[in-house]
Formats: sequence, C-alpha cells, structure tokens
Amino acid sequence: MRILRSLVCLAFALLYTGPVLAQSASAIPRNETLIVENPEGTIKNAGWFNIWATNAGGQSTGLHQLAMDTFWYIDPDHGLDGVWDNSLASEPPIYNDDFTEMTVKLRPGIFWSDGVEFTSDDVVFTTDTHLATNGLVRSAQHQLNVESIEAPDKYTVIYKLKAPNSRFHSLFTVRWNAAWIMPKHIFEGKDPLTFDFNPPVSLGAYTLHSYDPNGQWFTWQKREDWERTTLARFGEPGPKYVTYLDPGPPDKRVIAQLNHDLDVIHDTSPEGVFSLVKDSPTSKGWFPGFPYGHPDPTLPQVIFNHQNTKFQDRDVRWALALALDIKAISMASYRGAATLSAIAVPPTGTAPEYYHKPMLEWLNAFELDTGKQTIKPYDATIGTQIAEMLRPSVGDQIPSEPDAITAAFGTGWWKQDQQAAAELLERAGYTRQGNDWYMPDGQRFSISVMVEGEARPVMTRAGSMIAEQWRRFGIDATTDSAQAAFLTRRNGGDFETAISWSVETWGGHPDLSFFLDSWHSQFVKPAGEVQTPRNWSRWSNPDLDKIIEQIRAISFDDPQGVELGKEFVKLAVEEMPIIPLMSYNVFTMTDDTYWTGYPTAEDPYTNPVPNWANSRYMMVRLQAAE
Repeated sequence: MRILRSLVCLAFALLYTGPVLAQSASAIPRNETLIVENPEGTIKNAGWFNIWATNAGGQSTGLHQLAMDTFWYIDPDHGLDGVWDNSLASEPPIYNDDFTEMTVKLRPGIFWSDGVEFTSDDVVFTTDTHLATNGLVRSAQHQLNVESIEAPDKYTVIYKLKAPNSRFHSLFTVRWNAAWIMPKHIFEGKDPLTFDFNPPVSLGAYTLHSYDPNGQWFTWQKREDWERTTLARFGEPGPKYVTYLDPGPPDKRVIAQLNHDLDVIHDTSPEGVFSLVKDSPTSKGWFPGFPYGHPDPTLPQVIFNHQNTKFQDRDVRWALALALDIKAISMASYRGAATLSAIAVPPTGTAPEYYHKPMLEWLNAFELDTGKQTIKPYDATIGTQIAEMLRPSVGDQIPSEPDAITAAFGTGWWKQDQQAAAELLERAGYTRQGNDWYMPDGQRFSISVMVEGEARPVMTRAGSMIAEQWRRFGIDATTDSAQAAFLTRRNGGDFETAISWSVETWGGHPDLSFFLDSWHSQFVKPAGEVQTPRNWSRWSNPDLDKIIEQIRAISFDDPQGVELGKEFVKLAVEEMPIIPLMSYNVFTMTDDTYWTGYPTAEDPYTNPVPNWANSRYMMVRLQAAE
C-alpha cells in the first residue's frame, strides 16, 4: 500500500520555512489533498482575506475559487450542466420591459460556513456597502448602475437601475470572477476598507484550514456541511483538502510534477510541457497531444494606440498586418502550440461554433483594395500548414483529422503579402528609400512594440518576432520591455503598440458584451488619462457605437446578439483596429497520480486553469486515483 505522504514531504518544503508548514500541515494525508499552483506567487499580505478591498492579499489562493459565491456562473468552456449555472440565484435574472429593474430569486437552504443562513439581507448589505463606500474593488460598478435595492422577502432582491442596462447581471456573473456577496453578520459594523476578514467565513464547499504567514501556501478543507452549498447540486467534492501554493519558476513546477508533488500546474513554458509529456506518463494537458495548452477566452493581439497619428489610417494598420508571417510568430511564441484567430474573437469555448466557422465563407470572400490591386488576404489553410511543419518533429502528437487540426491550430489567418503591404503604405503617403520606409512628413517610420518582459515570456517572444518582421519589411521597429510597469503604461496609453489583450469573452456564451461594451466611444479617455478597461487601443468608430447600442437594447440570450457580434467582427476585419493573433493558451498540466477526472478538450466540463473561480466545478468530478 502506498504510504501516505503529508505536505511536509513535498519537495516544496525545502524551498519554504519548514517549521510553519510542518506545524499546520503535518496531519494532512497526501492522498486526500489536491495540490495546485497559485500563479499569484507568494502573497505579501497573507492574512488579508477581504476580497472586496485591495490590500496586497491574494484571491487565487483558493479564496475566490473555493470560498466565495455569487448569483451566476458562465463557464468558459461547456459547463457541468450547460454553460449557464444559477448559483446563489435559483433562476436567471428577471428584467422588466425597459431593463431598468433586475429581480433576483435566491436559492434557499444555503448557509455560511459558520452556520448562518444566506438570505437577501446579505445581498442588500453588499450592495448598500458598495453604494456607500468608495474604493472597494467594485464600488464604481455599483455606483454607476444602481439607484437602490430592496428585498420584498427573504429570497428575493430587486435592483432599481439608474438607466436601462440589459447586461447588469454580468456584474454578478462569474467568468473569471465577479462581484461576490458579503456576509452581513460578519461585516456589519466593520470598516469594509480596513477589515481583514481573517479567518474568512465561506459560502463555498471549502473553508480555510491553515495558511503560511509568509504567503507561500494556503490550505482549504471540505466543509462537513458541504451539502448546504450551491456546489452540492453536482455532488460531493472529491478532495478533502486543497492546497494552493507558490511552486517557484517554470522549471521547479515541472520538477514538482515529475515528483508527483504538484497535481495542477497553472502554467509553464512550452519546453516544460514537452519535458512532462516525455518523462511523466501521468501528466496531461487540455489536448491529448499538441498543442496541449488550454485556449483561454482571451485574445493576445497587437494593440495600436489610436491616439498616435501613426496608426490612425486603416491602410497603415492593414499594411502592418500583411507584413507579418503568423507561422513564424506562432513558432517563436508558443513553439507552434498556438490556436490562431484572424478575427477579434478568441477561438475558444463555443466561439468557433458561433463565429469562426460560420464566418469562414465571408472571410474567404473578403477583398482588400490596395490601390493597385484587389486581393483576398484570408488563408484558411494556415493551421494545417503549421501542423505539417511540426509533424516531422512532434509526430503522432499532431492531430490528423481536419476538425482536430482546426480545434488545435485555428481556422486560419492572413497571408503574408509584403507587396500588398507596400502598396497600402504608398497609398497612405509613405515612401520607400532602398528598403527603409518614411512617413508622409519625411520622418523614418519607426514603431515601438511594448512587451511585458519576463513575467509573460510567450507574449514577449511574440512581440520580439513581430518587431523583427517589421524591421525586415523596412520599418525601424524595436521592442520595449516594460516589465512591472506594463499594465500602468498600457492602461495609461504610454505606448505606440503593445502585445496584450483588449478582447476577453465569456467563453461558453456567445454574447460579446463582456469586452465589447467597453469599446463604446463614451468610455474613450483623452491622451494622458487612464483608460477605462478594456479598450486599450482607444479606438472609436460610429458604426461600432451603433452595434454596441443595439446589443444594449436586447436581452442577453437574444439570438440577434450573435448576429450583431458578427457585424462587429466584419467591422473589425475591415478596419483592423487591432491585429488579432491567437488565443492565450495556458499550459495547465494535471497529474493523474493522486486524482483523476480533470477537464480536457475531450470532456470540456470546465476550465482546468486553477486560478479561475470556475475551477470550483472541477472539485466535484475529481476522484482519488486509488
């Protein structure tokens, strides 16, 4: 019989301050514990569990995955029982005819971990606290939308809105996270900005067992009354304990999983995945073979700063796109393990069924006038080309069925066409001297590509390759590694181009408002001011505004929403406000040594990436390997 190893036997214990770990975790059997990477790393203020206020605490420590809850969840993949899940709410949101009121029917029989029943009192308290308090994570969203809230009974709340909003429920709908409900009986009389909420009272199926004061690990224990939580509808969670920890850099994560001391790697390098596939028969990725990683509903892209005069001409933006070789970018960034997208929707979750595949005919027929010729720039075979490039070295790991190739590598991208790119620049008034391009004002055409640096190496490698390809085309392109200042500079508009994302979708649901509403021109800030998420390009277009306003006027599930989404896709193709690249493939690797039943592309019941709050659904499908 396998000897039960406690957490103190982990290879990680050598990295940490052993006595603290040993005192709290020595009684926890290894075969009852799921061990997960926390991508936040070591938490500075480990004892801060007030997720509603920011104070250097963590939230991917298991806090928002296992202890928090709210009205609804939308799975980024396909869900345990469909994409939409009524969690604390017993049914979907109920709007009045003009979308100025939203009624929520609450699920009865749900209890906080200290035995107090969850009721409408908690919801009203949460909303009133946000309306009265500036500086909470979601204060602004409440204050912008909510006029008042009332509770006719113990299990009903009615939100009175300041203006019609058919998507107000998205505030309480988890994609990665959402507005969580506060326990009134704990927070009442406390300052919500300074109260640490330690120990946290849980609405989820787990409650805090112990944590490292130095912030390196957090262990959660299944509640004895787990059946009084919303997750119980899907069965009993398998792991008795779940530990989220900082396993160190990618190479140490790989070593830990090779030693079966890390059940779920949040993300590692493509090289790390190749090592695990080669040396660990129990390690598995989302796909059974190449490209292994889970395609998140997030779209890495070349973000143009539209307040920079260099990028205000559509011809210039299209020229820059046609100067690129996406196959080389895929190889440089993901070593070929990228799921490509030529449109401004990530090729993940259900989006290929709603957008990428239905729009193939339109994309193949799309024509671009360069001023000297008309071309059809779309190439639906690029995914197959990448698969064939990789097959000699990767072999049977590369899928052979056309549908599997499409799922892994995408439905296509734009052909590299430097002649067409040159013709577009010339029509925009640019001139070429030798191989060097000059702008209409006579200045050398230069572009700075801002990348994140060591914190996101895959995207940094993509940016470096893009800059190199633009240099070969005759543009004075350089990379700018912003490191820790990346988000501040991106959000503040302090860049020319950046490799990041401004497109994030629900994943499982085809409605695009999760990102698209924020692209309305009403939210575009003047140069020098911080941009409201997520239109980091600060692109505005009257046709875009019309599409967004039409979406606002219909319900979330109205089929017309998909048709309007397609109109957005067409506009984004024609205008090329960003250059879409690929989905953000996360190399989450799971180990079957102690636990089986992880979600995969063959059984996509939820997102395996462990810092997503949706990953709570994974717990009810995990079974002990023995």
